[in-house]
Amino acid sequence: MTEGKNTLEDLIEALQILKKYGNPKYPTHCEHDIMHICIDPEQVSDEDKAKLDELGFFEDEELNCFATYRFGSS
Repeated sequence: MTEGKNTLEDLIEALQILKKYGNPKYPTHCEHDIMHICIDPEQVSDEDKAKLDELGFFEDEELNCFATYRFGSS
């Protein structure tokens, strides 16, 4: 991960990880400064969750998806 930079490579890597677990018709939901990726965290391996964490994504338990502030705002 490139510290302090919201690189396109990091976002693409995270999306490629999440795509292994589904390909929803409407994969994202954004509001305010947060981007949600509509993949059920229970389906994702612990190894992939650790990598997603490094890339700035966390489990949003309330919405049952992954979320990031890193790529949710400019």
